[in-house]
Amino acid sequence: MNLDQVRLVDNAISTRHSVRAFLNTPVSSETIKDILTVASRAPSGTNTQPWKVYVVTGQKRAEMIERVCAAQIELFNNPALASEYKETFSYYPETWISPYIDRRRENGWGLYGLLNIQKGEKEKMAAQQLRNYQLFDAPVALYFTVNKAMGIGSKMDISMMIQNVMTAAKARGLDTCPQAAWNHFHPIVMDVLQAPEDEELVCAVALGFADPDHIVNTFITPRVPVEDFAVFLDE
Repeated sequence: MNLDQVRLVDNAISTRHSVRAFLNTPVSSETIKDILTVASRAPSGTNTQPWKVYVVTGQKRAEMIERVCAAQIELFNNPALASEYKETFSYYPETWISPYIDRRRENGWGLYGLLNIQKGEKEKMAAQQLRNYQLFDAPVALYFTVNKAMGIGSKMDISMMIQNVMTAAKARGLDTCPQAAWNHFHPIVMDVLQAPEDEELVCAVALGFADPDHIVNTFITPRVPVEDFAVFLDE
């Protein structure tokens, strides 16, 4: 691999970020198939390849958005319904500790500050939360599932595959937003997908062309330096 190839790969990885405003420009099925084909080269334990991907567009996308947005609005108006909307596995910890809670808060208030949403403005926060379930207007939704019989390692495998999807999309001029928020509405999502009962939802990814004029897409999260997370051992 020459230096130009290295730069192309590095650029696709380093310029990927979560886009929260998309154009309604269609993405061809051929392009999506190309992305999924290269992404499927992700490693998996003993080559189990445990991933399954539902590509949702058009009327099925509209149905998904309508049903889940209605549930989210109902939940906002009646928080007691939260027990009805549970993800099948815990994405976040029950108890937060530093430095992770600090980064989470920095991320949340950084985004809200850019959108002029102040602390305590619950209606504005709810509207922004709802944007998740509108796919930020992306024309394509990808829902990633694994078989319930598989172990925790399968979620590691599919996570690497999802990263490949986002990187391959970026290399083709497309943008993405990975969304665990959909997991709360697992029963609705799986019903719309007509997925078998032995599958569970791992993640959704919004896919499309970023809106270059929307201020929300200027929000780029920071990364800590290598020295903060890597330990080099030589002896």
